[in-house]
Parts: sequence; structure tokens; C-alpha cells
Amino acid sequence: MSKYVVSCSPHLRDNVSTRSIMQDVCIAMLPACIAGVLFFGYRAAIILVLSVAAAVLSEKFYCKAAHIKDTTGDFSAVVTGMLLAMNLSSTVPYWMPVVGSIIAILLVKMIFGGIGQNFMNPALAARAILALSWATAMNTFATPAFGNLAGVDTIASATPIAGGSYTMTQLLLGNIPGTIGETCKIALLAGAAYLLYRQVISWHIPVAFIASFAVCCLIWSGFDMNVVLTQLLSGGLILGAFFMATDYSTSPATTKGKIIFGLGCGLLLFVFRCCKKTPAEWCSFAILLMNVVSPLIERVTGNKSFGEVKK
Repeated sequence: MSKYVVSCSPHLRDNVSTRSIMQDVCIAMLPACIAGVLFFGYRAAIILVLSVAAAVLSEKFYCKAAHIKDTTGDFSAVVTGMLLAMNLSSTVPYWMPVVGSIIAILLVKMIFGGIGQNFMNPALAARAILALSWATAMNTFATPAFGNLAGVDTIASATPIAGGSYTMTQLLLGNIPGTIGETCKIALLAGAAYLLYRQVISWHIPVAFIASFAVCCLIWSGFDMNVVLTQLLSGGLILGAFFMATDYSTSPATTKGKIIFGLGCGLLLFVFRCCKKTPAEWCSFAILLMNVVSPLIERVTGNKSFGEVKK
């Protein structure tokens, strides 16, 4: 005789927690952070520490002031702080990562209800606000000096997007001007492989993001593969595709929605980067715009309830 159990949803459960997922993301970002410190010196390490500390303390302060449960133990604030620091140049003043983390946590995350309730990626939104407020500081990059932990040349250097000429080896290894966490593509891809292996992210958004951007660049360049590869390995495309566009709360949950979301990110980045002659990196703005339309994409691509009658 069969036995039926009546219970409330959800009926499928998993032992994976928010804390474990966030810890996996932190582990995946470590190679790129270490590479950033090796290339850009002690300032990169200080910026990383300040950004993470400010994010965690801001969330702890908000929880205490609002008389709610302290949520800093889920490591989401640590992830936000690391992501923001990875999107900053090693030349920014030390107060900038602190201000950015406070904006990310208080203005973008906690005020909307905390993790899972924010409609934009907190780190990206904070980076965009900093870029619009202090454009010169945000677009000044140091010349990398591998292993020179005592510091690097603070003279502004041209990034690949701004017209700097670099070899494919330099682009892959990260021996180029840029933000702390975006230059070393090998480290970023190693972290991305870890996230995919741990099933923290799926391939749909990153592949759709990178593929749509690559196809547009291929057509735009007259099928010049050298131009396409340079564009793929420049700026924050790899960092954005694997670590920021895949944020759970700001991207669609459906498979079709993820693909559409990724395609939109790639198309917007192509328009911003290749059609707008500006040295600024527009990857964060492309993702943020798609964050805004993510609920609509999910609504259109969502599965219909069994027995639902179309109105």
C-alpha cells in the first residue's frame, strides 16, 4: 500500500546554503585578486581589505540599527566588497572603496530588503556611481609591475580599450593596465571553471554574453579575428560575464531567460564599447541595464502553471 505525505512547499530541498555558495564565489575570485596584488602592488591589497571591511561593517551596522538578524555570516557582503575592489583601479584614493562599499550595501542592497531582494548588482551599481562621480580617478590606471609589491608606476597608462597596444600573452596573463581584478584572464577563467564545477553558476549567461559580443565584433571588424580576440580579452568582459552577470537575484532563473539576458548584455556592451569612441569600460552599465529588465524577461520566459488558463 502506498503512503502519501502531505507537506508545504518547497518539496525538493538541497543542503547547499547561501553561505556555502558565497564562500565558493570568494574562492573563485581569489586567483584574480592575488594576480591583481602581484601586478599592482600593496595598494591593490589595501583596497581589497578596505572594500571588504567597509561592506561587512556597513551590513552589520544596518542590521543592528534596523533591529534585524545579523546577515553578515552569509558572506554576501564579502562577495560584494571583493567584486567592487576588483572593479577599481589600484590608483584610486583609499576612501573610494569605503564609500563604494557603503553605497553598495546600504543604498543598493539592504534598503531593498537584503540579499535576494535587490534589483541591481550592488557592486556594479556602486562602481557606476563612483565612475559617474569621480570619472578621472576611476579611469586612471597604473602600469603593472609583476612582483613589485612595494608599489607600481602611478603614471596613467592606456588600457587596451583606450588604444593601448598589447600582445595576446600580455592580455591573457594580465600584464596590462586595468582594474585590480579584470586584467589576468587566466586567473578569471580558472575561477569561472571552479564555479561551473561546483554548479554555482550555469554556462548559459556567460556563453550567451561572450558569444553575442564576439559575433558582433567579428562582423564589425570585417572578420578580423585579431580584433575580436583583443576585444574579448580587454576590459571587464570575462569578469562581468562569469562573476557579475550571473548574480542570482539580478538575473533570470529560467534557462531561456538566462540566454536572452546574456545576449542582451553582449549586444549592449558591443554598442557601448565599439560604437562609442570612449576609453571608459561599459561592461558594468550593460549588465546593470539588463538587471533592470531581468524581471520582465523572467516573466515572459517563465513556465506556466499546470492547468493555467490563458486570460
